[in-house]
Amino acid sequence: MIKNENELKTFLNECQHDGDPVVCAVDTEADSLHRYSESLCLVQFSDGERHVLIDPLAIDDLSALRDYLAGATCWMHGADYDMHMLKTNLGVIPPTVFDTQIGARLLGVMKFGYGDLVAHYMDVKIEKTSQKADWAKRPLTPVMEDYALNDVVYLLPMAEMIVSQLKQAGRYDWFTESCEAARTKSMQKKVEKEDRWRIKGSGKLDPKGLNYLRALWHWRDAEAAQWDRPSFMVTGNKQLLEWTSMLLEGSPPKLPRHFRGSRIRNFHQAVANANKVAEADMPQRIRGQRRRKDKQFDARLDGLIAQRNKLAEDLDIDGSLIAARAVLEALAANQDGAEDLLLNWQRKLLGI
Repeated sequence: MIKNENELKTFLNECQHDGDPVVCAVDTEADSLHRYSESLCLVQFSDGERHVLIDPLAIDDLSALRDYLAGATCWMHGADYDMHMLKTNLGVIPPTVFDTQIGARLLGVMKFGYGDLVAHYMDVKIEKTSQKADWAKRPLTPVMEDYALNDVVYLLPMAEMIVSQLKQAGRYDWFTESCEAARTKSMQKKVEKEDRWRIKGSGKLDPKGLNYLRALWHWRDAEAAQWDRPSFMVTGNKQLLEWTSMLLEGSPPKLPRHFRGSRIRNFHQAVANANKVAEADMPQRIRGQRRRKDKQFDARLDGLIAQRNKLAEDLDIDGSLIAARAVLEALAANQDGAEDLLLNWQRKLLGI
C-alpha cells in the first residue's frame, strides 16, 4: 500500500520506460455503498510487473498519479465507472483507455464479468468476497487487499490474449473505435444530471404524481445526507413510486416501523409542502421526440432487425454490439442524424 506522496512519486518514476509507451492497468474502489457522498478510496495499479494499492485517503496530493495517467495507455475492465472516478477525483482520463470487457464481447464471449474473463483466459478462479466491502475503512484486511490487487494483476496478460484474438478475427479496429467512443462519452458526460428525481418508472406519472415524487425524492436525499448513508438505505426507488401512487389515490402511506420520529415528521412535512404547490408550478412530463412512422416503418424496422441478427449470428456476437434497437428504430424512421449514432465499423457491417 502506497500511503504518501514521496512513495507515490518514487514508484511511478520506476514505472517509466524510456522511449516506450507507458502502459498500465488501473482499477478503483469507492465507498458509494456505505456513504452519502461517494469518495475515491483506493486505486489499484499495475505496470505488468509491479502491482500496488494507492491510498487516496492518505495522500493529499495525487498530482503525480494524475500526470502519469495523462500520458498513459491504460487498460481497465468495465471502464465507464473507473473513468468517471478518475475524472471526478483526479481531473484526468488517460488519452487511451482500452477495456477488456469490450474486447471480450467483440470476440463473442458471453460471460464477460472480470472474474469470468480471468477464469476464461487465465484459468484462475478469483474470490469476489469483498465486492461490497467498505473501502473507506482502514486498515484493509488481507482479504480485501488480495481482492483489490486481483483486479489488476491479470488485466495486462489477459489484454495481450484479447488483442491477439481480435487481430486474428479482423476485429481489432472495431475494438479501438469502440473504446475511443466510450472514452469520449465519459469525457462529455455531465457530473450530475438535471432532475435526478426523475427515476425509472416516473415517466408515466401525471404532473400531480411527479410533484409528489419530487417531494419524496428530496425528502429521502435530505435524510440520507444527514445520516451519511446512500439514499437506498433510507428507502428504494420502487418504494418512492408506491408511496406516490398511494398519495394520488388519497391513501396515507404506511411508513416502516424502524423509521425514527424525526424521519416520519419530515416525510409528512414533505407531503404537506407538495400539497401546497400550485398546479401551474408542478413538474411536467418530458415528451420524447416522436418519430414519424409511415406505412413502411414496421417493414423497414423488421428488415433492419433481421439483417442485424443475421450478422450477429454469423459473427457469433451479441446483436446489440452491432446496433441497439433504438438506433434501428431511428434508422427505420429516417430520423435526421440516425447514421451518426453508429460507429464506422457498425455502419460498414450494415451497409450504411
